[in-house]
Amino acid sequence: MTERLLQFIWQFQYFNKNELVTAEGETVQVITAGNNNSNQGPDFTDAKIKIGNTLWAGSIELHINSSHWKNHKHSSDKNYNNVVLHVVWQHDVDLKLPFQTLILQDKVPKVLLEKYETLMNNSGFIPCEKSIGLTNRLTLTAWKERLLVERLLQKATIVFDYLQQNNNHWEETFWWMLAKNFGIKVNSTAFEKIAQSISINVLAKHKNQIHQIEGLLFGQAGLLNEDFKEDYPQLLKREYNLYKAKYNLKKVEAPLYFLRMRPANFPTVRLAQLAMLVHESLHLFSKIKESKTVSEIKQLLNITANDYWHYHYLFDEPTAFKKKNLGQQMIDNILINTVAVMLFAYGEYHKENHYKDKALQWLDAVAAEKNSITNGFKQTGITIKSAFDSQALIQLKNKYCNHKKCLDCAIGNKLLKQ
Repeated sequence: MTERLLQFIWQFQYFNKNELVTAEGETVQVITAGNNNSNQGPDFTDAKIKIGNTLWAGSIELHINSSHWKNHKHSSDKNYNNVVLHVVWQHDVDLKLPFQTLILQDKVPKVLLEKYETLMNNSGFIPCEKSIGLTNRLTLTAWKERLLVERLLQKATIVFDYLQQNNNHWEETFWWMLAKNFGIKVNSTAFEKIAQSISINVLAKHKNQIHQIEGLLFGQAGLLNEDFKEDYPQLLKREYNLYKAKYNLKKVEAPLYFLRMRPANFPTVRLAQLAMLVHESLHLFSKIKESKTVSEIKQLLNITANDYWHYHYLFDEPTAFKKKNLGQQMIDNILINTVAVMLFAYGEYHKENHYKDKALQWLDAVAAEKNSITNGFKQTGITIKSAFDSQALIQLKNKYCNHKKCLDCAIGNKLLKQ
């Protein structure tokens, strides 16, 4: 038995309510179990119970053992002055408290305890991997939406942090988020710092000259420090040295990584694509807010790096021709991790739910991610149709299953109730 399980049992009244009697010998009738309290103080507030012939309204405190009341020093804490019942699993000591004690150990169905123990002892992909397929579609759909909203709110904290840094400039924030996304996991920190070192207003002044935008980005990335043989990197280096002095650009202290990476994901290629996106479209976030469909956003993101990069992955190292277009997988990645997050954060910040709804709808129109988590859920029989599903299930795995928080999960709740 754990205290969290005991709270779960009390909250949903998963015990035999017939002939309840306190340790002091009085009959008990639970009228309302109260509200689960996540703040300081008793576990449940605003409960109503009838002990003997007296109706009590107040708080309920739960412990595994009666002695924990004394161990936790609740008697000297004024937050517990309104307690009307002490609910325990085991009554190991009589503390002579001013309210009565209810013992639940013999009132809870053994099958519930056995199910819970099975979940906790399962070392597989997820605790309920053998039974999650029994969850009805309605429960699963509602829980996935809640998980997705939870994940988007979690990611939105990055947006709100950026807004504090740049005086609530949404386009600047989008630029930082977009650049970080282009760096993928390995180089995300470096790309974020590069973006933060060059404001979107500076880039706007050079929008029509792709070599100037590339010069600024590659220079701040520390990739123009060599003595190049080819004309193009020499041009970028000259442009960068000119504008570095003009804008007093500070050196970015963040390494870029190339090792164990597919050439298409080299930071050089991703920076060139990012430069082209700036070249072809500024005020991107404004356009995203005005867009009505995912296809419009995909069109905005459907860019290809300039011609030099069709023959290169690195400066001064020619290769066979291959167009360096962004690719559908990367476009979907940006839709999931930047566009939807920014749109949801904007709706949350301004209390405009239609932006949040649009973010959810667009995720439902984007292809599902393929990774170890989505593959694991597929093997349990769960259908994954879109990024709406995959993002929700990633949240479920990372925030609930990995920590065995089955009592806080709608699926775990459902399985324990069955």
